[in-house]
Amino acid sequence: MNSRLPVWLKKQVPSPETVEVVEKMMRGRDLHTVCESARCPNIGECWSKRTATFMILGDICTRNCGFCAITLGRPLEVDPDEPRRVAEAASEMGLKHVVVTSVARDELPDEGAGHFAATILALRHVIPGVTVEVLTPDFKGKRWCIRLVVDARPDIYNHNIETVERLSPVVRPQAKYERTLDVLRSVKRMDMSIHTKSGIMLGLGETHSEILQTLRDLREAGVSAVTIGQYLRPTTERHLPVVEYVHPDQFREYERIGNELGFLFVASGPFVRSSYNADAFSTKLSADSAARRGQSILVA
Repeated sequence: MNSRLPVWLKKQVPSPETVEVVEKMMRGRDLHTVCESARCPNIGECWSKRTATFMILGDICTRNCGFCAITLGRPLEVDPDEPRRVAEAASEMGLKHVVVTSVARDELPDEGAGHFAATILALRHVIPGVTVEVLTPDFKGKRWCIRLVVDARPDIYNHNIETVERLSPVVRPQAKYERTLDVLRSVKRMDMSIHTKSGIMLGLGETHSEILQTLRDLREAGVSAVTIGQYLRPTTERHLPVVEYVHPDQFREYERIGNELGFLFVASGPFVRSSYNADAFSTKLSADSAARRGQSILVA
C-alpha cells in the first residue's frame, strides 16, 4: 500500500517547551513513560496537559511483539523504590487519575505483579482519593499474579487484546488471544467492583466481521471499556507493515457498535491509544455512580 500518511493522520510536532516540564520531572526521578518508549503520537498533546502513563519495571521488555517500539533485551534489576517515586511524580503533576503500565518481565517469578501492587498502594498513600488504572501484561495467565494486582484494588484493570484472533500469533507471538480474555474474566471473578478495559489496533489486515467478533468476545468477558485506534508502524525495519489506514468515519461506526454492544465507554479514532484521555472513562464511571446513587435515593 501507499506508505504516505492520509491527511487525517497528520499531527503537528510539539515544540520542545511543550514537553519540557514533564520530561525533566521523569528524568529527575529516573522514571519512564510509555509515551516515550512506545513513541506515542499523542505525547505532545498529553504532556502539554501534564498527563503521562507511567511505565514501571524499566524500559526493556522480554517480549518481541511485531507492533511495539519498546526495546527488547535483558531487563535491569527491579527498583524497590520506584513505586514511591511514581507516586511523588503523580502528586507533583496534580493527577487525580493515574495510569500505570509496564514492560513484560517474564523472567521474574511474579512477572512484575507485586511491583504493580506496590505502586498502586504508594499512589493511594500519597494522593488521597486518586483513581488508579493499571495496564498489565498477561502474566502468562498465572492466577496468583493477577490476584496480587487485584488485591491492591485498582479502579480500572486494563489488559489489551491488541488484534483479532486470526492475527494474534503474528502480531504478538508470545501472547495468546484466549489467554487475554481469560485474564480479563479472572479479574471480574476475583473482584466484580473493578472495571476491566481492553484495546484493539486496526490496520493490520483484520476484517470487519473479525473486529465485531473481538468486540463481542470482550463484552462476553465482562469488559467495561474498549479503545480502538489505528496501528502506526514504529520502524520500517523490524515492525509489521500497515495494511490499511482506516478512515475516521469507520472508527465512528465502531464506536456506535461498541455502544450498542453495551460497553460503558468506547473510545474509537485514528489516534486513540490505551491510555489516551484515560481520565474520561474514570469521569464517566463517577458520573454513572452518582446517577445510580441518586436513583436509589428516589426509589427509597
